[in-house]
Amino acid sequence: MSITKVKISKRGKEMPASTIRKLIPLSDEAKKRGVKVYHLNIGQPDIPTPVEFWNAIKSYPNKVLEYGNSKGDIRLIHSLVEYYQQRNILVKPENIQITTGGSEAIIFALICITDIGEEVIVFEPFYTNYNSFARMADINLVPIQTKAENGFHLPDKKMIEKKISLKTRGILLASPNNPTGTVYTREEMESIVELAKKHNLFVLSDEVYREFIYEGVHTSIMHIEGIEDRAILLDSISKRFSACGARIGCLVCKNKEITDTALKLGQSRLCSPSIEQYGAISALKLPEDYFLAMADEYKRRRDTCYEELMKIPGVVCRKPSGAFYIMAKLPVKDIEDFARWMLSDFSHNGATTMVAPGPGFYATPGMGKDEARIAYVLNVEDLKKAMKILAKGVEEYNKVKG
Repeated sequence: MSITKVKISKRGKEMPASTIRKLIPLSDEAKKRGVKVYHLNIGQPDIPTPVEFWNAIKSYPNKVLEYGNSKGDIRLIHSLVEYYQQRNILVKPENIQITTGGSEAIIFALICITDIGEEVIVFEPFYTNYNSFARMADINLVPIQTKAENGFHLPDKKMIEKKISLKTRGILLASPNNPTGTVYTREEMESIVELAKKHNLFVLSDEVYREFIYEGVHTSIMHIEGIEDRAILLDSISKRFSACGARIGCLVCKNKEITDTALKLGQSRLCSPSIEQYGAISALKLPEDYFLAMADEYKRRRDTCYEELMKIPGVVCRKPSGAFYIMAKLPVKDIEDFARWMLSDFSHNGATTMVAPGPGFYATPGMGKDEARIAYVLNVEDLKKAMKILAKGVEEYNKVKG
């Protein structure tokens, strides 16, 4: 008697593996062999999480870890209102929905604005998990390519408009950008707003890296008037407070239908982490000096990473103005193969590097084959060592692979 094999869903089969994490098994094997792996693949800051956050966690007053409010801890919401006001983003408590990380904020936003099979425009390369979030929501991302040669800035407005269809419900963008580090100008943001108003679209603005700017200024979607009914700000404490594991983010919107819908989604998962919300309240009280010192340190790392990259013959990239990533074209034919080879076949003075291959940051098949995202989250001395190992790896790989 034959037994029919059960099948998983089409959605599950099509869920992409994380380009940032999928090489971890090879990294683990390298470490077992005694090879030191410098992780340039993941945006995990090494700067200590603020002591104010930890002190708040340790002093959490409740004896029972109860369910929290599905909208979020009201004290945290009021702290966020003050934080945003200091950045000329004027919102009220009713405009904020606390989420379980910035990831959930993006997923909630996509579900709020789209029905199954509808479309959201994105600019590639983009944060790799946008692909996964779109698959969860059962919608389609419509990619528009940006280029390394001009620093991955937005293309002409007419080119963007050509991609808008009857199924388009929104435009999703991130500034400062992950993976490119690009900071969009106010003019670029205004051009997106003009298209959104003309075609009745939402603008989803991922602003997680707001404090990580080294040249220029940050323009929030909330800084632009006349789009209050369709601007959705997506945010997280993960990067700015070096608290990626806390999983606290938020969705901010002045459209009551959006926040009411987001609350219903929040109710379905009950609540975001209570203790971490309590810690975030204290972190949000940190003075501006904290952010300035942090940005200054990452600027040093950015400069180090870029200078070392420019020593590799054939590399193409522009110095990014924000975040802590560089998306670089490397002189290799197949970045996926190169990244695996670096972990399985190569070491230099007992060490190697791990990068995030470029294709995972695209929706267009075949793109990013010679690109890698490099996260400059290591201290300057380790970063110098890692980049020299990467350069040596490129040289040796091309000798071996021809």
